[in-house]
Amino acid sequence: MTEESYDVLIVGGGTGGITAAAQLMEQELPPKRIGIVDPAQAHFYQPIWTLVGGGVFPREVSMRSMADVIPSGVEWIADRVSSFESDQNAVKTEDGRTLRYEQLIVAPGIQLDWGKVEGLEGAIGKAGVTSNYSYDTVSYTWDCIKGFEGGNALFTFPNTPIKCAGAPQKIMWLAEEAFRKQGIRQKATITYAAAGGGIFGIPKYKAALEKLVDARDIETAFRKNLVALRPQSKEAVFEDLDGGDELVLKYDMIHVTPPQSAPDFVKRSPLSNDAGWVDVDMHTLQHTTYPNVFSLGDASSLPCSKTGAAIRKQAPVLVENLMALRAGKPLAGRYDGYASCPLVTGYGKVILAEFGYDGAIMETFPFDQARERYSMYALKAHALPALYWNGMLRGRM
Repeated sequence: MTEESYDVLIVGGGTGGITAAAQLMEQELPPKRIGIVDPAQAHFYQPIWTLVGGGVFPREVSMRSMADVIPSGVEWIADRVSSFESDQNAVKTEDGRTLRYEQLIVAPGIQLDWGKVEGLEGAIGKAGVTSNYSYDTVSYTWDCIKGFEGGNALFTFPNTPIKCAGAPQKIMWLAEEAFRKQGIRQKATITYAAAGGGIFGIPKYKAALEKLVDARDIETAFRKNLVALRPQSKEAVFEDLDGGDELVLKYDMIHVTPPQSAPDFVKRSPLSNDAGWVDVDMHTLQHTTYPNVFSLGDASSLPCSKTGAAIRKQAPVLVENLMALRAGKPLAGRYDGYASCPLVTGYGKVILAEFGYDGAIMETFPFDQARERYSMYALKAHALPALYWNGMLRGRM
């Protein structure tokens, strides 16, 4: 068993971990030894998976090797975390290493709980059952859409927090337009079955989306949570979250957004709150019990939308506060809950939702962002990926 010591140790080589590491390396006096713990060999730009599922891009555009995105000067520990020994300022890995730290950043992302929907694991990726939430199945989504000949197309949203809360409906809008282009829209019944109480949580954008639901003849079933698939009969079983009868819907294709949660090694750690998330202050991103621990991104308890755009605003606050802690200064950085959701509502059409804590509208552009625009689609499809790979992951924004 080996033991190593780091000035700053980062758990997770996804968007949050890499961005924080890159920004730390850009400091005037960066910490001398920074390590990132992550077993993955590949890093994915997941926001583009909506457009992969819609047939716009091949899935390969979303992937880079992990070695290519680890910032220069940062050590990569290609291993899994087994436990947090927070009272000893240490992390244990599955291969038996002990990694000690002065400060810890916890950013392992979110866990996809496929097994929580009965019958899903054996059905996904075949016979019309697909999901954009996995690199392995995202291309099959387009196979389902382009091969659709009519019948019932279902799109689900689970009764858990998820990454990119707009994604479950984005692929529905693309499918609806694709069906029109294929000349089979009149043969299709499209249903959006969601655990939430409406099409979107922010009233301004909800109103705009409700108009599209009516105009494009989308059926909705709210407060419905997918609990089982019956692949042999092609049936989806939903519980009613208000205590009503279960709903069983036939499907010819179904796009499933799986239930999601914090990774198990976070849930069972002293860092988690009762819901399993890393328990941090919503403004400073500092842990509520361990002052030398910070967290950002999907595994944190931050009460905001779990998006890459949120991490882009969280990372500078975290780095500012971590560096202040190292210097013995007060933590002045404040995160306001900003998140962005480019709601793809068709090919070449996006409603750009931007908001913060308590639903505060925080729009960037001097026009009504609740309207569908090609310019916002171009931002989503072309500008944001380039900014991600060449800016965000290099500590430049």
